[in-house]
This record gives sequence, C-alpha cells and structure tokens, in this order.
Amino acid sequence: MRTTFGEVRDLDALCLAPHPDDAEIGAGGTLIRLARDGRPAGILEMSRGEKGTLGTPDVREAECAVAAKIMGLAWRGQLELPDGELRDTQEGAAKLAATLRLVRPRVLFVPHHADRHPDHFGTYHLAKRGVHLAALAKADVAGAPHRVSSVLLYQGNAPIVPNVLVDVADVQDAWEAAIRAHASQFGGPYISETVTPEIVERRRARLTYWGTLAGRRYCEAFESEAPLLVEPRTLFGA
Repeated sequence: MRTTFGEVRDLDALCLAPHPDDAEIGAGGTLIRLARDGRPAGILEMSRGEKGTLGTPDVREAECAVAAKIMGLAWRGQLELPDGELRDTQEGAAKLAATLRLVRPRVLFVPHHADRHPDHFGTYHLAKRGVHLAALAKADVAGAPHRVSSVLLYQGNAPIVPNVLVDVADVQDAWEAAIRAHASQFGGPYISETVTPEIVERRRARLTYWGTLAGRRYCEAFESEAPLLVEPRTLFGA
C-alpha cells in the first residue's frame, strides 16, 4: 500500500475504489458530508487504472489528489493491484487486510456485487476476505487485528435495491467538483457508460430518484447486507 494523499491515521470511514474516480461517483457525497462533520474519511484505490482507455496512471493519481483535497479527505491510498484482474485472491486480501489494520476504518464502503464491471464485483469479493482476515488475531497479516463495524455497498453500473439513503443535497457543488477533477476521464470523448462528459448529469439523475424516495432533493444509495443498529431519535430525522 502507498499513500497518495494526506497521512496515515485512524479513519471513521474508508471507501474501496476499484479504479481512480469510482469512489467519488458512488459515495463521494457521503464522504464529503462525513469529512465536513469532522469524521476522518478516506479512499483506497485498488488499482491505478492503468488499462483504462484515457489518461495515464500518473495523471490519474494526480487527479485523485486534487479530488481528495476538494472532498476534505484525511487520507487516500493506492493498493496497486493489477487493473482488469481484481478478484478474491489470498495475496490481494492480505494486502487489503494489512491496510485495514493500518487505517482502522469503522465503516467500509464497497462496490455492489451486482455491478457489471468485473473489477467492481471482484473488489466486493476481495473485500469480503480482506475484512475477515483483518479481524483474525492469528492471520498472517501485519498489524494489530481490526474489526470493521459496518460495510455498505455503493451503486456503480447496475441497479440496486438500497436500504440506506444519505442526504447529499448540501454538498452537490463539492461532489461535482471532485468528479470533474478527474478531467482525463470526463473531459474527452464518450468511451463507455461511465466515461462520458455527461457523468455528473447521469449520476445526479440517480441521486434525484433516491432523494425522491426519502423526501429529499438528492440522496446517495447504499445496501447494508447486515441489519443496522440505529438510535430511536434517527427515526424522527434527528
């Protein structure tokens, strides 16, 4: 693991991104809100996106640093696993587990397993093993054991049925700026569903839909695979 922004520290929240820009698109508003609330938040890129059509790994890493500053992140790191080959392996899981032990996140954001992109659902399965290894006292992994409290799955390139919605209406300007910081991906020609100049417009349409369900203007959607414990006051919008 290599630090690309900020300094290594304990984090309240960490988002696993298969490639540079995935975290901003899927969970950026929530990460910005956490940072503004004084909760140290970070992003860990699983790969450098070296096989992507646009940009270079160095350019994309520089864009990540710009986006991290806009979002107010405490830390950003790079696991340097091979782009296009992200999957559940013992070696990859051990590297991820060691990083989880290093930054000790309480909440982990992970790509949804229904995502059509192989690297996205590969990251989901890799995260499963990494979270498990990080908590095992006898695992052959550097650092003191750490147990992640909650794992939330974020939407990428496929429909999901969320059970957690986060109001991100107040951070739209910063969210858009963080995405547009990845200029090599979103300032050129249409390449795919996600690599397009219309990325903000397309993703904001989703935020609008999820917001409608919660009576808010814009919401990010997540799925928790385990029941979430909440304080009763949160039922009243506190």
